[in-house]
Amino acid sequence: MVSRRRFLGYSAAALSAPLWAQAISAPFASAAPETLKFVLRNDSGTTAHAYIAGFSDIEKKAVFIRPDGTQYFPEASGPVPQPLAEDPAIPVAGSVEVTVPRMYGARVYFVTDDKLTFQAVRGADGTTAVVHPNFVSDTDPNFGKDWTFAEFTLNSVQLYANISYVDFVAAPISLHLTAASGDQHVPGMPTGGMDQVARGLREQGGSWSNLVQDSGGSVVRVLSPNHRAADFAGYMEPYVDQVYAKYASERLYIDTQRPDLGVLEGGVEGSELVFGAERFAKPSTADIWSCNGGPFANNPGSDSPERLAIVPRLAAAFNRSTLLINPEQPHGEDPATFYQHAVTNHYARVVHANLPDGKGYAFPYDDVSSNAGEDHSGKVNAGDPEVFTLTLGALR
Repeated sequence: MVSRRRFLGYSAAALSAPLWAQAISAPFASAAPETLKFVLRNDSGTTAHAYIAGFSDIEKKAVFIRPDGTQYFPEASGPVPQPLAEDPAIPVAGSVEVTVPRMYGARVYFVTDDKLTFQAVRGADGTTAVVHPNFVSDTDPNFGKDWTFAEFTLNSVQLYANISYVDFVAAPISLHLTAASGDQHVPGMPTGGMDQVARGLREQGGSWSNLVQDSGGSVVRVLSPNHRAADFAGYMEPYVDQVYAKYASERLYIDTQRPDLGVLEGGVEGSELVFGAERFAKPSTADIWSCNGGPFANNPGSDSPERLAIVPRLAAAFNRSTLLINPEQPHGEDPATFYQHAVTNHYARVVHANLPDGKGYAFPYDDVSSNAGEDHSGKVNAGDPEVFTLTLGALR
């Protein structure tokens, strides 16, 4: 399992996810190429620009890739965000090819009928970070624009990429990876899919309708509940109480899916869910939505291997609301039973329901699966990539 958190790597300075200083690993026999051809396609029916932004694998600095494949390293003079010294936008009329070097914590942005505003800021350590578009605040100059992104890391091991809905659903992107070992394709959200997701959440009612963002009289994106966590205070707690009551008298098994750790057996002791030396207090709704708070807080430098293996599987089961029906996580999980409880992550439910193949990252550990051959997250990855194509579709 290559989680989105591991994929994001070192991208904390500019992206919405926290720091995960762990490299991606995979059983590939040879090194991935030092550069890779990206094909950017515009099937949106209107003008579009792309931005390739992340961190350089060699320099370990924030970088943009120019249309000609050269690298632009923005520099900031102080702690106040300032405009970039140059425009790194890549016009995408039909399709364009860009040679991309090894990068991590990277994104390919698309925006239609406009350009995006990025800024640079100098940190206390003297390094420059990029301030990426803010999709939460309506005071951000990018708020009312139609933009979206896919994530990727290209390192010495592989290319790994996904279409993330962990933050929001917006304009559709599809991915196609041509590799010597075989092609991989992720269709992503179809045209009109965002409006369908918005409709589904409005029909769900309650705080779910608050996730729909409008600008100029139309939907521009649909947020993950993690970005409206205060609206859901107390929402998951009744379900959590039922889970802890169940495992006060029954046993819960977590398969770490690691041969050195195996299956861990646990149960509730007092007010905590206990697996050996690892103890988990009841998570709040915000902890569950973020997969990174309270008992699910990520501390890769200090957490035990057991805890690092338990958290993703436990957090995924809470988001999918399967802990009351399956005491063997993630084995015994059936995707047909995901999100069927009345108290669940309905954002994830509606997102998956509107994806042609049902695959996409709707919460940070949406890659948890019962076996290695099963994928819920909609990723592509290979150690022998040849061409990576990202296609922007029509929003409506």
